[in-house]
Amino acid sequence: MRLSARVDYALRAVVELATAVEGPLTAERIAKAQEIPPKFLESILLQLRRGGVVHAQRGPEGGYWLARPAGEITLADVIRAIDGPLAGVRDDAPEDVTYPGVAASLREVWVALRASMRSVLEAVTLADVAAGRLPAAVRRRLRDPGAWSRR
Repeated sequence: MRLSARVDYALRAVVELATAVEGPLTAERIAKAQEIPPKFLESILLQLRRGGVVHAQRGPEGGYWLARPAGEITLADVIRAIDGPLAGVRDDAPEDVTYPGVAASLREVWVALRASMRSVLEAVTLADVAAGRLPAAVRRRLRDPGAWSRR
């Protein structure tokens, strides 16, 4: 799986919002706290707003805040708001892809890969990340030495 800079920045921005206690945060404050290019962040926040992940308000008391409690927003929700479906093959859903002959079973591999990604990304919420407490199933995966292999 390859995460784009846009998704990486979006995740960092919403985790920053998950820890906000004194009200909406400005894009400038989020950008500074997470070292995100401000102009890039503005377009990301717009996508997150359109995707129903954040709310926004203009003006001196304005800023951004999460559209739902941090414990109800998963990493998958944020990724989908920015990049669309979690797994695709040439812009098609894995189950819609067909291959001829001996490559036919690749379709099932792509579907299984998507299911594996979902098992992690739909289990981890913004509140989990903000608190530094990942779900037990995710922590178990991290104990596997192969999880840390770069290959």
